[in-house]
Amino acid sequence: MELSPKQQMEQLTATLLRYNDEYYNQDNPSVPDDVYDKLMAQLRELEAQYPEYAAPDSPTKRVGGSASAIFTKVQHTVQMASLQDVFSLDEIDDFDHRIRQITDSPYVVEVKIDGLSVSLEYENGVFSRGSTRGDGFVGEDVTQNLLTIQAIPKRLKTPVEYLEVRGEVYMPKETFARLAQQQEANGEAPFKNPRNAAAGSLRQKDSAVTAQRGLSIFIFNVQQSRGVTFTSHKESLDWLKEQGFSVSPRYTLCQTAQQAKEEIETIGSLRQSFSFDMDGAVVKVDNLADRETIGSTAKFPKWAVAFKYPPEEKETILRQIEISVGRTGVLTPTAVFDPVQLAGTTVSRATLHNQDNITQKDVRLGDTIVVRKSGDIIPEVVMVKSHAPDSIPYVMPDTCPSCGEKAVREEGEAALRCVNPFCPATLLKNLTHFASRDAMNIDGLGPSIMEGLVNQGLVKSPADLYSLTKEQLVTLERMGEKSAENLLTALEHSKQAGLARLLFAFGVRNIGQKGAQLICQHFSTWEQLLAATPEDLASIDGVGDVMAQNLYEFLHRPETAQQMERLKAAGVELTQPKATTGSALAGLTFVITGTLPNLSRKEAQARIEQAGGKVTGSVSKKTNYLLAGEAAGSKLEKAQSLGVTVLSEEDLLSMLRQGEEIK
Repeated sequence: MELSPKQQMEQLTATLLRYNDEYYNQDNPSVPDDVYDKLMAQLRELEAQYPEYAAPDSPTKRVGGSASAIFTKVQHTVQMASLQDVFSLDEIDDFDHRIRQITDSPYVVEVKIDGLSVSLEYENGVFSRGSTRGDGFVGEDVTQNLLTIQAIPKRLKTPVEYLEVRGEVYMPKETFARLAQQQEANGEAPFKNPRNAAAGSLRQKDSAVTAQRGLSIFIFNVQQSRGVTFTSHKESLDWLKEQGFSVSPRYTLCQTAQQAKEEIETIGSLRQSFSFDMDGAVVKVDNLADRETIGSTAKFPKWAVAFKYPPEEKETILRQIEISVGRTGVLTPTAVFDPVQLAGTTVSRATLHNQDNITQKDVRLGDTIVVRKSGDIIPEVVMVKSHAPDSIPYVMPDTCPSCGEKAVREEGEAALRCVNPFCPATLLKNLTHFASRDAMNIDGLGPSIMEGLVNQGLVKSPADLYSLTKEQLVTLERMGEKSAENLLTALEHSKQAGLARLLFAFGVRNIGQKGAQLICQHFSTWEQLLAATPEDLASIDGVGDVMAQNLYEFLHRPETAQQMERLKAAGVELTQPKATTGSALAGLTFVITGTLPNLSRKEAQARIEQAGGKVTGSVSKKTNYLLAGEAAGSKLEKAQSLGVTVLSEEDLLSMLRQGEEIK
């Protein structure tokens, strides 16, 4: 049944609001820009015909984002508006016709950078605050993260009383490509394009993470100033460049609409030569006084438009789907197709991500597919144009191409993963985990040193670590004699870590640090573990059937027996010392939520367990106490509804002190 105009508008509004949230707040869009733009154009057209049905919160009336609770909110004194998009040169003529009724001002045409819009404020020439656009009126204070971007001048050459400028934080193409490759290798969901990579990197709680992401910025507008005045936009950009800002990389003064259209076409022809992602060209009235006269709508300035270039897409034939395994064990399908020219390069491969993506797009061998470069960088399969005759749905093999073991799909994950702890493809990841602080705690054996050991073929299994010599270690880059001696000492100390740490270090599927401790409290020697049946293991409180089966299978692998014999010969302790715990909280079950004033969650959990208590992850009728800190959230609400006693950090410490006094 055909939808009425009102129903169409309601459906479009709901869809676009969801897409806005994904794009602006989650930095994880589910549709490309051109799909969003087409839906937005449909809604605008319907609202023009039926204004009485337009929703108060229509996405045509507001910028799509909102301020996150993670950051302090910033009220923008000058609205950070978005731009009206146009998609044809005829629409540039329409824009010019409206402008020429008011002014003969020239236009400035500049590159539209696809990034995250921010405001930078300077007081007496010194950078004082930076914020995101948010909804245009309220943004997020991200000053500390912006300070990590080298392209932002921290002090101006001319110390004007006050200056607020607007810019676009972006991630260069090469940086984005490296990050996406790294994320794929680590089994992480890669950012979809440079814009979302820039947004996700800038909106980090830890500025150290932002600093590692290689962000940059272009400044494209003066929002407000005291101590300096301008009469034209081009004049302001020239002045900003003199002050040390990286301004819009190409801005051209055009006297007529025809010149503006020619410049748009020129920018389009240069699109692939830019080191950053761009998706259009912006046409702005140059005279600032005339801008005031022209005015703005609630969402857009009327004195500017953004011309959007269509994405380049090509049809080709899918010949093969190759399966590779990354360092974290994730099996990744890659489409291999007839080569096509895209965004200035020849492309013949594109990741298909996972089985869900293949199924959703119904990708089959021999299909005619449509491909493009996401953000003009990462090749992707957009859709299937047509199926090959007699084609069948493609299903990924469930065996690891590296070791031949059965791959599994964990609950809540989209990826197939090889969980063989001895898989050659995951060797570096497994060894790094083996040496980590919560596992064998081999001080000084971080990822870079481990990578050097693996690359030189010195270590191919955990047991190899304990046969390393000083002579071998000093051959590594940045490894001197003293460092080698310290590492050998750390390896020697780690031999006394105990069976629980060793079990956790092997990375057995579903066996975490706490699970390993529970198991080794019951089976405190390697021989006892080997003798245990799956039923014996599952009988331990806190160990489920799946954990028990996974551990049983690991214990009886030939590779495991070989490794344990070598570790035992090297002097690694294969028993677990009995834990000495108090009894003040014996028999009591706790859940921890929120941020505690002084203790970390790990510290609080350790205190509880040392006193004989048990810590679980979710609130139930069996929970005795909820230890709640700041921002406790839904667990606090559930505890209150079930009548579970809620404790503060001080309440817990008091209970522990009382137990010590009784003792």
